[in-house]
Amino acid sequence: MRPRKSCVRTSEAVRCLHLFKSAIAAFILVLCAGAAVQATAQTQSQEPFVVGNDRGGSIKERLYQLHKLRSTGQRVEIRGRICYSTCTMLLGLPETCVLPETQFGFHGPSLNGRRLAPDRFEYFSRVIAQYYPRPLRDWYMDTGRKRLNRIYRISGSEIIAMGIQACDL
Repeated sequence: MRPRKSCVRTSEAVRCLHLFKSAIAAFILVLCAGAAVQATAQTQSQEPFVVGNDRGGSIKERLYQLHKLRSTGQRVEIRGRICYSTCTMLLGLPETCVLPETQFGFHGPSLNGRRLAPDRFEYFSRVIAQYYPRPLRDWYMDTGRKRLNRIYRISGSEIIAMGIQACDL
């Protein structure tokens, strides 16, 4: 007995559908692999974010910058003569390096040099400190945040001794 034509067509259709699904799956795998290779190449070829002389600024703006740098994994090189105030928060990014001669300046949070309410002072002190490696964080919370109109200066070599990587010269 011969199979009915509809059965033959159905089995061919199933086989064609299976081949089509396999081809789509292979295509998706190739696309994903290509995207992963491209993303890796972009990250590896990305130029470092070089910090020159930076006197700091708004915590809100610095937090935005930190988020952006962290999400891209971009290396940060602090190469200026000074890195004061919120610039020091860059020390908390994983791929940050510093020059031994850079001077880092620390002070407590304020509103243009004016003292904050105690709860706001505590809150913003903790926001800033979370971006420092442990020894620097402890020092900042105990001492560094107590000055508002003057700064504590720490050399890049001292920062390197606390565990931050030195930049290649």
